[in-house]
Amino acid sequence: MPARTHTRSTTPPSDGIEVRLPWWAVALPALAFAALLLLIVGPGEARAATGDPALGRLLAHIMALLSR
Repeated sequence: MPARTHTRSTTPPSDGIEVRLPWWAVALPALAFAALLLLIVGPGEARAATGDPALGRLLAHIMALLSR
């Protein structure tokens, strides 16, 4: 007597399952991004010893690449 085989359907189940994130899963990355952005934008009293600032060189390099 042959055993029954189960066939898989290719359509996903429509049970109305919702994926919900906790509040901290959105707040913590946003807070970390804002803190890093503030560190880049306002370096405070730190001054470079010699040469031009690294951020200016980076922006100049990006502009040079985009203008090609």
